[in-house]
Amino acid sequence: MKIGYTLSSEEFSAPELLKHAGWAEAAGFDFVGISDHFSPWTETQGNSPFSWTVIGALSQVTERMEVFVEVVCPIMRYHPAIVAQAAATSATLLEGRFVLGLGTGELLNEHIMGRGWPRVGVRREMLSEAVDIIRKLWGGGMVSHSGKYFQLEDAKIYSLPRELPKIVVSAFGPKSLGLAATKGDGLVSLMPDRQVIKQFNEQGGAGKPKYGQVHVCFAQSEDEARQTAYKYWPVAGVARSLMSELRLPSYFQEAADTIDERTATKSVVLGPDPWAYMDQVLKFSEAGYDHVYMHQIGPNQREFLEFCRRELLPEMQSMTRGEVESWGRRRVEERQLLFRESLDETDRNGDA
Repeated sequence: MKIGYTLSSEEFSAPELLKHAGWAEAAGFDFVGISDHFSPWTETQGNSPFSWTVIGALSQVTERMEVFVEVVCPIMRYHPAIVAQAAATSATLLEGRFVLGLGTGELLNEHIMGRGWPRVGVRREMLSEAVDIIRKLWGGGMVSHSGKYFQLEDAKIYSLPRELPKIVVSAFGPKSLGLAATKGDGLVSLMPDRQVIKQFNEQGGAGKPKYGQVHVCFAQSEDEARQTAYKYWPVAGVARSLMSELRLPSYFQEAADTIDERTATKSVVLGPDPWAYMDQVLKFSEAGYDHVYMHQIGPNQREFLEFCRRELLPEMQSMTRGEVESWGRRRVEERQLLFRESLDETDRNGDA
């Protein structure tokens, strides 16, 4: 199991993301995932730097971690040829450490081109054609393409990496899982669901990497974490069917405002208990994922990464479910012992 950390470009500026990446590598993470957005989900998040610029800079401030862009939509805001060139250049800089994530996108980011918003079936067809174009361009030589959705005239990528990056495709339903399995080199999804992985494997994805993301919010108490998560990431509670269909950050905030704090954050791991984080990561592992990356919500990134370095990563990168349950029992016993010792100390002070 490889454990990753999310560089949240909706919440932080480019310089901050680079600083966080350095901390994450020092903490021991295997990879980072960086989102590619034109707009944040809500105005409170307040950021959206150009991910490709940040990726180039990441090649200079990290030495070991894989960099996974999760995920790029190569069908409207970007032409597939531009994505092919950007990914090839990123791969030359990162030298075997770059992974290209692709998906059908969200109206939030793609509407800026003024080309309308195709229904999801059309977007899948566009993504399929886009992947074909990217792979043709990565093959070298002059490429022309006249397809249903895209045109390409006499295009050649001159700066190709020694090792081409993997293409990992975002998918949820059966049809998109089929596309990810047949056209992609791996899968990224948000659900620790055995059926998702089973369908992906059955349609041609067996043996390919599977990436899953976990939303978390570390704080000194569960209540504090819940308040922070609700403030900065209320979209955790918005229905997935709406995530690709709302147009503006203000619309996402309006949708989130209809959901109470506890409901909106029920899928987020909250607070300071290492067991809760381990348990969620293991759910993905048991479902069949081999890469899991954590998105720490809110400004408290340094403390979260120190928590991971100290208490999570040494255990999570190798432990089985049985080992984690044993670890959890030891933690409970340690806390009970500390509680008894504090009572004894109170009694002694009282007797004095």
